[in-house]
Amino acid sequence: MGEFTLELNDDQKQVRDWLHGFAADVMRPAAAEWDEREETPWPIIQEAAKIGIYSLDFYAQQFFDPTGLGIPMAMEELFWGDAGIALSIVGTGLAAVGVLANGTEEQIGAWVPQMYGDANDVKVAAFCSSEPDAGSDVASMRTRAVYDQATDEWVLNGTKTWATNGGIANVHVVVAVVDPELGSKGHASFIVPPNTPGLSQGQKFQKHGIRASHTAEVVLEDVRVPGHCLLGGKEKLDERLARAREKAKAGGERVKNAAMATFEASRPAVGAMAVGTARAAYEVALDYARTRVQFGRPIIENQGVAFQLADMATQIDAARLLVWRASWMATAGRPFTAAEGSMSKLYASEVAKKVTAQAIQILGGNGYTREYPVERMHRDAAIYTIFEGTSEIQRMVISRAIAK
Repeated sequence: MGEFTLELNDDQKQVRDWLHGFAADVMRPAAAEWDEREETPWPIIQEAAKIGIYSLDFYAQQFFDPTGLGIPMAMEELFWGDAGIALSIVGTGLAAVGVLANGTEEQIGAWVPQMYGDANDVKVAAFCSSEPDAGSDVASMRTRAVYDQATDEWVLNGTKTWATNGGIANVHVVVAVVDPELGSKGHASFIVPPNTPGLSQGQKFQKHGIRASHTAEVVLEDVRVPGHCLLGGKEKLDERLARAREKAKAGGERVKNAAMATFEASRPAVGAMAVGTARAAYEVALDYARTRVQFGRPIIENQGVAFQLADMATQIDAARLLVWRASWMATAGRPFTAAEGSMSKLYASEVAKKVTAQAIQILGGNGYTREYPVERMHRDAAIYTIFEGTSEIQRMVISRAIAK
């Protein structure tokens, strides 16, 4: 494991520049169109697959980067291009992380490739955790998984919501309750294979931002999945549930929750997405301030504008540093004793909302129109303080960590 560094090596810089080129040349010119259409940009996902960006191999290379900076660097560049299209490209990754965090080697090898398909026939995957009455409050989850010993199958019933790629995915990863008495410790994750009877798409949401990314409900009605689709296997689940029951009786330490294991691993990556959107808006505002002339001079020469840009640049750099630190710590196996992962996601998310709003202000009336991209960027940025743990949840996690 390498030491923490703020300098990308030559290989990382080459990947960064490659991603930046794709974001600038392919994603940005199409961003406004797909935002208006509110549809999954399949042609762009396929283009990403053809050149190797949308692939298991690419994300594996970034995930196993020994510095820990591969994933945040990739997320920042893609979301600099456009958040909605980028989420359509990387949304499958959350389901993949769910399998990587909870699955066996055999399950990882069998299912993760099916999530992506290939360059000629691209597929997407969905991670299904949130429910109409259970978003941040995972203990209130109602989707049930009951084991049918006679057929070695799990029967799933319930409704999931806010699922990226929900209903259109080739593979769904579903978090369900297997022991209601244990609350959030009685959850497990399941693979729902392609074309499994009983799984259907419910409502597709029309969203404020990230509109090129498909978000929908997933309805599960007597969905039967083979026993081997329980991530981690039944023996491991039975052992975990037994430990949870013993600890519950003794009032002992917490046991890891299946959904939370996925979110913990992905929070710095979400922070990197927010950094990318913030950086994009900042660059638009900076270029505009340099060229927009009012009262005989560029508006960047006005202290009120220049100081805003100075704050924006500082906050973006600070957010990136928190994200890189958390990403390096995760790769190095260092525990988030002060909830460093949540810190990175919290701060970067708040910065994205603030910076995109400031960018609109600097552009004035132009910034409020769809002729300029900062209006879309501001709408997109709103999601970062909500999904994969709201800012309020991140503050709760951090406060609990520092209070120990």
